[in-house]
Amino acid sequence: MNKIFAVAGVVIKELYRRKDFYVLFILTVLITLVMWCARFFNDDAIVRALKEICLMLIWISALVIAITTAARQIPFERESRTIFPLLAKPVARWQVMVGKFLGCWLACGIALLVFYVFFATVIASREHTLPLTQYLQALWLHWQMLGIVVALTLLGSVLFTSPAENITITLIVSAGILFVAQHLHKVAERMTEPSATILSAVYFAVPHLEFYDTQNLIIHDWPPIEWRFVGGATVYALAYAAFFIVAACLVFRRKALN
Repeated sequence: MNKIFAVAGVVIKELYRRKDFYVLFILTVLITLVMWCARFFNDDAIVRALKEICLMLIWISALVIAITTAARQIPFERESRTIFPLLAKPVARWQVMVGKFLGCWLACGIALLVFYVFFATVIASREHTLPLTQYLQALWLHWQMLGIVVALTLLGSVLFTSPAENITITLIVSAGILFVAQHLHKVAERMTEPSATILSAVYFAVPHLEFYDTQNLIIHDWPPIEWRFVGGATVYALAYAAFFIVAACLVFRRKALN
C-alpha cells in the first residue's frame, strides 16, 4: 500500500504544478464575478439561473481536469522513460495503475472541494442559507462519478496510441452517457429485433453517469436525497471503477513499454 500511496502522491503534486491548477483558479474567479453580479437583481429566477451557470462550469471543468489528468499519466511515464526506474524499485505494474487512479481521483476530489466550498460560501452570502447536507451529497456523488471517468480514462491510456485520442474519445463517451444514455431504453422500445435487444443491452451495460447529477437538488433547493440511495450510488460507482481499473491492469501487464 505504501508504494501505491507514493505513486498517488506524485500524481497529486503533478496536478497542481501544471496548468490545471491555474485553470481552476481562473474558473473560481469567474464564478465569483458571476455570483457577485447576482447582487444587482432581486428576482429569484435570475439567482437560480446564475446558480445553474456556476454548477455547469463546475461540472465541465471537473470533467476536463479528470480526463486530461488521467489520460497523460501512463503515456508521460513512457515518453519520459521514468516508468523503467519506477518498475525497477520494484513496483508492480498493477500498483502503478492503482496508484495513478488513486492519485487522479484524490486530486479531482481536492479540486471539487475547492469549487464547492467556494460556491457554498458565495451562495450563503447571497441567500443567507447554507444547505450543508445537499452540498455534501452533491460533492460526494460528483466525486464518485469522477472515479468512474478517471478509471475509464486510464483504461483508454493503455488502449489508445496517444493522449489526445484518449481525451477526445473519453470526452465524447462521457458526454454521450450524461446526455443520451438515460434515453436509450425508450428508443429501444420503438425499435424492432434484434436492434431493440442490442440497444437495451447497451443501456444496462454502460455506467449511468447521469445518476450523479444533483444540480437540480441545489438549484431548486430540493430536500436531501435519502442516504440509502447515496450509498447505493456509491457502490455502483465503485463497482464500475473497479471493473475499469482491473481491465486497465490486465492490459497494462501485457503491454510493451518500449
